[in-house]
Amino acid sequence: MRVIGTAGHVDHGKSTLIAALTGVHPDRLKEEQAREMTIELGFGWLTLPDGEEVGIIDVPGHRDFIENMLSGIGGIDAALLVIAADEGVMPQTKEHLAILDLLQIPAGIIVITKTDLASDSGWLDLLEVDIRSAVSSTILRDASIVRVSAKNKTGLDILISQLSKILEEKPARIDLNRPRLPIDRVFSMSGFGTVVTGTLSDGHLSVGDEVEILPAGLKGRIRGLQTHKKKEETAMIGSRTAVNISGVDTELIQRGNVVIRRNPTQYQATRRIDARFRLLKDVSTSIKHGDEVKFFVGASETIATLRLLGTEELNAGDEGWIQLELREPVVTVRGDRYILRRPSPGETLGGGSVIDHQPKGRHKRFDEGVLKSLESLIQGAPPDILFEAALALHAAPLKEIFIKSRLETAIAESAFEELLNSGQIILLEALPIKSDSLAMAFPHWNTLQEKVFQLINSYHKEFPLRRGIPREELKSKLKLTPRIFNATINRLCANQLITDLSIWLAKPGHEIKFNGADQIKLKELMRKFEANPYAPPSVKECQSDVGEEILNSLIALGELVTVSQDIIFRKQDYEEMIAKIRGELQKKGTITLAEVRDTLNTTRKYVQALLEHLDSIGVTMRDGDARKLRK
Repeated sequence: MRVIGTAGHVDHGKSTLIAALTGVHPDRLKEEQAREMTIELGFGWLTLPDGEEVGIIDVPGHRDFIENMLSGIGGIDAALLVIAADEGVMPQTKEHLAILDLLQIPAGIIVITKTDLASDSGWLDLLEVDIRSAVSSTILRDASIVRVSAKNKTGLDILISQLSKILEEKPARIDLNRPRLPIDRVFSMSGFGTVVTGTLSDGHLSVGDEVEILPAGLKGRIRGLQTHKKKEETAMIGSRTAVNISGVDTELIQRGNVVIRRNPTQYQATRRIDARFRLLKDVSTSIKHGDEVKFFVGASETIATLRLLGTEELNAGDEGWIQLELREPVVTVRGDRYILRRPSPGETLGGGSVIDHQPKGRHKRFDEGVLKSLESLIQGAPPDILFEAALALHAAPLKEIFIKSRLETAIAESAFEELLNSGQIILLEALPIKSDSLAMAFPHWNTLQEKVFQLINSYHKEFPLRRGIPREELKSKLKLTPRIFNATINRLCANQLITDLSIWLAKPGHEIKFNGADQIKLKELMRKFEANPYAPPSVKECQSDVGEEILNSLIALGELVTVSQDIIFRKQDYEEMIAKIRGELQKKGTITLAEVRDTLNTTRKYVQALLEHLDSIGVTMRDGDARKLRK
């Protein structure tokens, strides 16, 4: 699932555009409606022509509410930079554009709104030239420009088509199995209790999950999930999600807190980060070591002291290394994009990416070793490098993943342990861990297990009267080697996600259930078995009476036992016959076919098939023309 966000100057029609696209106005506060100005984040959703449902975050455009804008814009997949036809590029247009560029929002569309107010198309042509100049050095330099009028409903279809196109071209987010939901709104609902909302920036959350709210460490359980006001059992990566949490008071949660699945190895709050920083070209002044700044990451903000590394000052357009000492703890990880602003007067200074979210201490500012270490971290920390190697290899022995990573063995082993503890790499085979143990990056494992579930569920739907999909058929459809297939099935069975029924595999709790018409046929068939238990109807007769599918179900359930291609018995009759034959053999030592026929009061056809069957399964063995018990 993807989320798009608006950006642009105040009163350029962002909220009106979203209302025209979705049918619902995103301004929900009475104050916003009275002033006709967005103050807080607004939310909506839109179904694209291909059926994909995307979330929408509408942000305030007024400079007084830029920090509210920052709390929602960081988790989006694409941006709509809105510029009004009657005003063109304005101060907040430039600031929002700079923020989109610093956050490296991966896709975007420039939307010229209020085209009904333009004097002629020539004016709009000139405006487009001005816009292209403004975005020329930013991430939106190649973005398409769409002209719309929410009032006249023109251009909306083109905008939706362009939005579908850029999202289709954008690769899906990778689920790294470390769910994180930065909270941008918290409230209480009567009958439900605490509800928080945000964009699920990684992983997935499910109803019943035990969660923790950082940095305070509040513990609770997910009572319910909603995406676009629809109940969900699981919220997927990238979705706008409302989480109903039990066991936590609303008053203890604030915007910027983060919901995680309870796992102490995945996320930890920090008061210090190392980062790469770029100062914007049009800032009013340079920045110096020791300056106080506002730090924004995810939906959080806090005051931070700026420590410049390797320099005393950064001037407009400069890049450099910084260490931030944070007044309040935040939750962030390597690679997160962030923004710095001057507290007063308010001004966006720049931003960049987090390089180390848990540095060991305060760095010596001019230490060459520190600077070289930070440079190497840009290329990737060992866990990142090993994870990329695992992604490239799919399922592979650990030694092959280590070789692919080109890391030294000790470093690779440490990185593997970190990834294993955080759930980013899955060990397919049971402990102990060996160099040839099979491992797989979580995104590949997630895709594989979902494919297994889909194939099993599809088989149950197509063949409801079968116990499950045959193992060999599933292996063939998955196109896995025997070792990887067996390891996958063993892991899923151990976690009780599927059920191993020897030659079949099924979803837990699957039962063969016969409908009313089938049950009538079954009763009639069983009457025939009861009437002649040792000379029952043949396989072909049974198939004619109830159908091949039902007959196979009875055999799979163990209610009927086949002893030859055409001979079949009820289970209780089959066991009675074996007991009688055993009894005679224990008394006499041997028994002939004719004696068995007389004992069971049946015909030679049935006895011969039964005795050959007992020979094949090791109950009896031939002794001339007679049989005796196999030792």
